[in-house]
Amino acid sequence: MKLLILKQTIMKTLKTSAFVLLLIIGQITFAQDQSYKETVTENPTSEDDLKVVADYLDALMSNKMTEAASLLADNYTGAGPGYQETETKLEHLANWKESHLARTNQKNSYVSQTFRVLEGDLTGDWVSVWGTYTYTVNDVTINLPYQYTAMIDNGKIARSAIYYDKLAISEAMGYELTAKKE
Repeated sequence: MKLLILKQTIMKTLKTSAFVLLLIIGQITFAQDQSYKETVTENPTSEDDLKVVADYLDALMSNKMTEAASLLADNYTGAGPGYQETETKLEHLANWKESHLARTNQKNSYVSQTFRVLEGDLTGDWVSVWGTYTYTVNDVTINLPYQYTAMIDNGKIARSAIYYDKLAISEAMGYELTAKKE
């Protein structure tokens, strides 16, 4: 009897969840006032913007921090990889300088594309990079897939966001995730 009640409760919960999900999807669909083509278009400075990001990534890999700094706007803000993690230009460069002390055999392979956002909080010219950053630290080779998106303004990276799996790096280095004890 208890099993039957449990099954009915689960089915009722699933039906309610499915209904709520459909409502949310409907709200998102109807909330879009403009089409993609009205919001995003081809970037007219694409070659220049792609070069800025490529030069910046090459400077980071080569430990040419003065060159990397010259490609970041003074008011640069970087976001990620975690929720609400941000850093300034000085913090970002300091983190890379520190990384170069421990990492060797750094390689970066990627593809990139560019686009222009026409309105809203993200208005501007953007370069999106999808790649794999490989390096060795403490005799462990790390392969880090990542997604990096940078806004280019006046020939410099004004802001960026990067996403990658921090837990995968820790596990590759031999760390384990364990639950807190109550």
